[in-house]
Amino acid sequence: MKLFLVTSCVLACVMLVACNKKQTELGEGSAPVTGSAGPAGANKQAKELEKCDGPVATVALVESPNGYTVASKFNLPESPVPLIRLLAQQSGCFRVVDRTAGLKATVQEQVLKDQGIIRSNSTVQKGKGYEAQYTITPSLTFSEQDAGRGIAGIIAQIPVLKDWAGYAEQVKFKEAQVALLLTDNETTEQLAAATGSARATDLGLGGFTFSKAGGAAGIGWSNTNEAKVVVAAFLDAHNKLVTQIRLLQKKELPPEVPTTAASVAKKIVK
Repeated sequence: MKLFLVTSCVLACVMLVACNKKQTELGEGSAPVTGSAGPAGANKQAKELEKCDGPVATVALVESPNGYTVASKFNLPESPVPLIRLLAQQSGCFRVVDRTAGLKATVQEQVLKDQGIIRSNSTVQKGKGYEAQYTITPSLTFSEQDAGRGIAGIIAQIPVLKDWAGYAEQVKFKEAQVALLLTDNETTEQLAAATGSARATDLGLGGFTFSKAGGAAGIGWSNTNEAKVVVAAFLDAHNKLVTQIRLLQKKELPPEVPTTAASVAKKIVK
């Protein structure tokens, strides 16, 4: 009876390999990071994404000062910050200010203006930038465990299953552990912290999928199995952070970004 149960369990694992199925866990479930965020609000975001009723502050996303613990063989994007910025904007909890490439471009425009290269009445002027009232700092550790050889060894000892051993060798466990730290730039106090994790059983024969075609492809996080696990972990951490953010008192925010929809609304009121 015991042998029968063991054989059944092993056979079930092997059949999953042969059928090219993937099992993924994200907190209580799994979801992609997809869609967009902007004047029209969040669009096609992950259904599991936690949201706020309105922004509580402006926020900047910065790189981890200690880097990210990821082996180069996984070919992950250099930084998870663009991914987290998308999550932060889709959640509606923050107004996101750029402290990376966007800021450098703004400074460059000002330099060109000072040098007389662009028009003097440029819309890019000193003193118009918005401060980051909060800062979010991420951390990331990714690991992979090769479990297939052990399973294959067991299967090879069972005559009726030994032909499946080759499939079993492809089984790998992938795991991402992440954290998000929220700091108040006025007081330097850490207001909230959240960890997130995601595991995936990669049964080989192709990549598993967190999302539909498109996903987070624009920021490089849907191209590999490993990247999709990291995406899921940050979504998990973000959702946990939002439960803390909802309790924060709203700071004085800069004026809203003008939109065509707002212009139309004003005309109707008049």
